[in-house]
Amino acid sequence: MRFITYDAVGGWRAGVVIGDRVVDAAATAEAAQLIHDSTTDWTSNRSIIQIASGDQARLESAARMLAESKSSVALIDQVRLGPPIPDPDKIICLGLNYRSHAEEAGFKVPTVPILFAKYRNALTGPTSPLMLPSVSNEIDYEGELAVVIGKPCKDVTAAEALSVVAGYMAFNDVSARDVQMRTSQWLSGKTLDTFAPCGPALVVNEIDDPQTLNLATRVNGQTLQQSNTRMMIFSVAESIAYISRLMTLQPGDIIATGTPEGVGFKRNPPIFLHHGDVVEVEIEGIGCLRNPVLNAVTKEGNAVT
Repeated sequence: MRFITYDAVGGWRAGVVIGDRVVDAAATAEAAQLIHDSTTDWTSNRSIIQIASGDQARLESAARMLAESKSSVALIDQVRLGPPIPDPDKIICLGLNYRSHAEEAGFKVPTVPILFAKYRNALTGPTSPLMLPSVSNEIDYEGELAVVIGKPCKDVTAAEALSVVAGYMAFNDVSARDVQMRTSQWLSGKTLDTFAPCGPALVVNEIDDPQTLNLATRVNGQTLQQSNTRMMIFSVAESIAYISRLMTLQPGDIIATGTPEGVGFKRNPPIFLHHGDVVEVEIEGIGCLRNPVLNAVTKEGNAVT
């Protein structure tokens, strides 16, 4: 089952993807006779994923019925998609979680997960523009698998960890390298506006093993990253277990699990993103982000050059 966020009159709404159609999640819940649950905001995937696993069959059956009747339906290529979870409590990212990337970047292979944060302002949709800021000339791509938490959890074991996962999506940990490397703390180069494209959908109950997925990043059609999630140093389950020992994870929390080798700033010559580029991050079984790169516009209305 796949949940998306799409632009409707009045703001973002949650939807269920059935083939090439988007069925409104609130209408789906009503058809499935779940709308009486007053604790669920059926316009928000952050709220919906808390009950998705228990009532997935009913939701999917209702969504298919509505899709066939073309009720509360839009064609997916005719709507603007947003980040599947636009309002997470936390966005936690792993750094240097592929041995080959740690080695190319000149760092020691970590013995525990390296964590940093992004914030909601960085989130953007799977086809939305990635806006180049005025503060950096070294914007880099980082294709990653992202995990979305589905249940409140604390101190889970690695053996238990995948049971708290709601689903998976593609993620681009866009980075302003010149800003990032000014200090030992990476935050300032990581959470600029639009620096976390994700989606295209939250894939629920379709991925049996998150450590078997091919991942590729392309810029203007050229493949620059190509790996498999089995190459992670810390698996999805190990990462969730470690983080849950530090803090309580909540439904909708996003964990970006790190990027493989091939990033732009370590190439010779370096490859950075420029106005007019198109960046794609594709993960097997999940889908593809395809974000155009545009110069930001200043308050005066001028494009940043």
